[in-house]
Amino acid sequence: MQRPCTKGRGRARGHRRAAVPWASGAGPARCPGLTGVPRHNALGMLDRGPGWDGLGLGAVPVVTAGPSFHQSMWRRGLGGLGGLVAYISPGGHRAPAPRRAAGRCTCEAMVRLTGARPAAARRWGYAATAFLLLLLTVQAAQRADLGGDATAATINHSLTLLQRLQELLQNGNSSDSVLRVRTAASDEAKVFHTHQLLLGLQSEVFEGLLRNQSVVTLHEPPETAALFEKFIRYLYCGGVSILLHQAIPMHQLASKYRVWGLQRGVADYMKSHLASESSQGHVVGWYHYAVRVGDAALQESCLQFLAWNLSAVLGSAEWASVSVELLLLLLERSDLVLHSELELYTAVESWLSRRQPEDAVAERVLRAIRYPMIAPSQLFRLQAQSAVLARHHGAVRDLLFQAFQFHAASPLHFAKYFDVNCSMFLPRNYLAPSWGSQWVINNPARDDRSTSFQTQLGPSSHDVGKRLTWNALFSPRWLPVSLRPVYSDSVSGAVQAARIEDGRPRLVVTPAMSSPDFAGVSFQKTVLVGVRQQGRVLVKHAYSFHQSSDEAAEFLAHADLQKRTSEYLIDNSLHLHIIIKPVYHSLIKAKK
Repeated sequence: MQRPCTKGRGRARGHRRAAVPWASGAGPARCPGLTGVPRHNALGMLDRGPGWDGLGLGAVPVVTAGPSFHQSMWRRGLGGLGGLVAYISPGGHRAPAPRRAAGRCTCEAMVRLTGARPAAARRWGYAATAFLLLLLTVQAAQRADLGGDATAATINHSLTLLQRLQELLQNGNSSDSVLRVRTAASDEAKVFHTHQLLLGLQSEVFEGLLRNQSVVTLHEPPETAALFEKFIRYLYCGGVSILLHQAIPMHQLASKYRVWGLQRGVADYMKSHLASESSQGHVVGWYHYAVRVGDAALQESCLQFLAWNLSAVLGSAEWASVSVELLLLLLERSDLVLHSELELYTAVESWLSRRQPEDAVAERVLRAIRYPMIAPSQLFRLQAQSAVLARHHGAVRDLLFQAFQFHAASPLHFAKYFDVNCSMFLPRNYLAPSWGSQWVINNPARDDRSTSFQTQLGPSSHDVGKRLTWNALFSPRWLPVSLRPVYSDSVSGAVQAARIEDGRPRLVVTPAMSSPDFAGVSFQKTVLVGVRQQGRVLVKHAYSFHQSSDEAAEFLAHADLQKRTSEYLIDNSLHLHIIIKPVYHSLIKAKK
């Protein structure tokens, strides 16, 4: 909301006259401490110069403001200048102002911005008018329909504007406000000479803090104080470079001062860098932070990544930092991707030994393990050797006894007496060879491929010797019925022609045999798609489908396998892992 212009504000009259860096004939000064800053050549054109790549940050992930930064400058900046552009007609004549003259409002707005006297403010107003008209012209040119005219061109000097905004911050030219950032661990304060208008454009918190005072002291923890200079630079230029360990403190600054564009940008950065490798791990920490701030989208992205790549997390340093709540959420899921249930129990045992939670928490965690998915020989070994299981044996005695019963009888007989429609008897996505097979398809766009593999009938030891054979068919360019060629008796032949680009990848998995042993059990098929991200092979997608369909719906629907640079290809190969999971059903008892 635009504040009314007030003539002759006391603070503005008290400031000394400030020089406008670009009002004179001299070129813009080079920013100290910055490399590769654009220069101007003899014709006044922007010269990027060698090494200019956005302040030398071309190799570092950059979070930019996008259109919202410039739109907010137009919406609020023009209003803050007394509606300067709104009062100028397209023909260059000044339209009548509803209340006050545009030039007067402009001068007074520039007094508030720069702290200069009225004469200097008028020069600021003229300079600002030129820049705003230039930006308006560029914006209009970009939106105009060029209509294919070969002589049409777009003139864009936005880099020049960004450079001069950087100079305002770097040199403190005509500053009218001061931010002092203090931390509890130090008596020294970082001082930033800023401009109220530019801070207020991006942050309503700064707009309120600087409304009645020009010097503000801010108290920040060390991790956010270390990034405050980058944060302020974003408010001036709309872009900032961040690293993995800087994501949370930068998000905290954006949330605290209500810079919503930066907040969304950092959250998107975190979601797109879950696979990045770090020495101590970062996904678990990001999940806990997302829970604290209530970011449901980031929370779900972290949880899904941890579930599909759990084996990599179990062997890392960040496993010890998993909270009780996160551990229980993971143990409830059936889409965990890991080698076996025994691997999960070993990791849980290590977590319990390190964290030493209360008995109630430990027992709740141990009861989330799916013991029927562990072979009887391994269960016997755990009972004899596991100190954690010996301590809490009473809490899981019934589950262990039920697991031994499950392995001793046939699933069909077991289902007569026990409810098997529960998570305890539902396998997770195990990567062990008895549960499925890896399939690497070289040059997948070339033609159709097929393969066969065997799995166990079920996890019960009663069926340990029974194997099932499965056939898998992959087609890179399968056409749905609606897109296939239709032929008629007319001379014209085909009504529509099939195009290669209309096809989509298809994967079908079917059993190669039928058996009476299938009674009381169906099979859920899961296909994992591995990709290489940040030098690591990780699961990007998991497609699950049941025996009734035999086909993965929307399988790689948005993947372009024709390109060798596709993110789904590793050395021009598609990496799949097919998992077969038996799902048991309770028998329906007939009424006598």
